[in-house]
Amino acid sequence: MMDTQQQNQQTLKGPVTISGVGLHTGAHVNMTLKPAMPGFGIKFQRIDLPDQPIVKADVDYVVDTARGTTLEHNGARVSTVEHILAALVGMGVDNVLIELNGPEIPIMDGSSLPFIDLIEETGIQEQEAKKIWYSIDTNINYYDEVKKVEMVALPAVDYRITTLIDFNSPYSVPSTPT
Repeated sequence: MMDTQQQNQQTLKGPVTISGVGLHTGAHVNMTLKPAMPGFGIKFQRIDLPDQPIVKADVDYVVDTARGTTLEHNGARVSTVEHILAALVGMGVDNVLIELNGPEIPIMDGSSLPFIDLIEETGIQEQEAKKIWYSIDTNINYYDEVKKVEMVALPAVDYRITTLIDFNSPYSVPSTPT
């Protein structure tokens, strides 16, 4: 669980590898999480491509969010990144290089738990660099009329995410006759 009182950046104590199949591509992928220096951030490296390009986990590199999140930079794509990113952020890991020999993060059981287990297996190392925290002073609202998506960011003292989903469907769950 992320400790918002943690003041220093963190990485992994050592490299750790997991393998599985990509949900959308069906590709078998080996993924290795490697410790990284302070300030490195979270980056993906496609070791199966020429020049082994690196794609930073950055909202500016999001190119698709249909059925998953896809990042792309300089022609290199990494798909279905949301579960590994959730595990890293939730565990407080700031700096890690994620090597992949394929286009998509393995889906495993469809949750972040296998990645959390992997991070716990290798352990977390505190680094000699202060953690950077971002904060907001006022509400931030976003609405996409086409996709009917609404997001609101509110100032808070502690780290908190609340998610509500309304599929706006005319179908309802049938009631059971008594």
